[in-house]
Amino acid sequence: MGSSPVNGATFVTTRFAPSPTGRLHLGHAMSAIRAHDFARARGGRFLLRIEDIDVGRSRPEHVAGIVEDLRWLGLDWDDLSFQSARLASYQAALETLKTRGLLYPCFCTRAEIAASLSAPHAGDAAVYPGTCRRLTPAEAAARMHDVRMGGAHCWRIDMAAALAVTGPLRWEDARAGTVCADPGAQGDVVLARKDAPASYHLAVTLDDAAQGVTDVVRGDDLFAATDVHRLLQALLGLPTPRYHHHPLMLGADGERLAKRTGAPSLAAMRERGEDGLKVAAGVRAMLAGDAPHLPSS
Repeated sequence: MGSSPVNGATFVTTRFAPSPTGRLHLGHAMSAIRAHDFARARGGRFLLRIEDIDVGRSRPEHVAGIVEDLRWLGLDWDDLSFQSARLASYQAALETLKTRGLLYPCFCTRAEIAASLSAPHAGDAAVYPGTCRRLTPAEAAARMHDVRMGGAHCWRIDMAAALAVTGPLRWEDARAGTVCADPGAQGDVVLARKDAPASYHLAVTLDDAAQGVTDVVRGDDLFAATDVHRLLQALLGLPTPRYHHHPLMLGADGERLAKRTGAPSLAAMRERGEDGLKVAAGVRAMLAGDAPHLPSS
């Protein structure tokens, strides 16, 4: 199932899709510049998409900050969109998969999942053990209406059932070549969270297809996730973009730059009086080596 890859496309569309949960840093700048320059060098479109459906962490001020930071770097885009405007499309896809019997509700808490994974019989398993997959429809319905629990649940894909529908899958990466997808290695991943209408996997797959993205430029940390995205494309009859996974920018200590570890923000650089165009030029110079690494101070 699913449509053919868009390898024959002559018009290129890329995107940068940050979450407004904090300020951008140089690692974000590198990915945005890669995607922007890839499209512009080919006369194509570069899109800015704000992934703002995590209402518990997304902040309007960070949306403004993202726009400000990218403009400071000298980047422009052909369209600005928000995931929060596409909730109906996510729900429609979920209903399609539910109707086909490919999703099941999961009531497990994070603590329960962690405990099951550390149990002796679980071995070295690092994926969800499928606890709620074994519930009967009647049991699942009862749990949903249990007032004491509040019916809180997420929706997981039944990976074995999904793979039985799709069969073997492949996708193309600019550096890795043809990749034989192995989404089963990630287990029954979540497609709709308890606190959000769609998981990253579902939202990004649907958004890329809806926006006509032909080339996905993103970090190596999402390489394995592409197997799941390829599965969803096959199940939902969506086109498969070309993928360009790149090395992550590392700090002077050799660790990846990340919001959670306090990576210096672009806003802080701007406040110090640095020139955004020069910063962007420096990033492009690092990209020439394809192994971006900040020098030690």
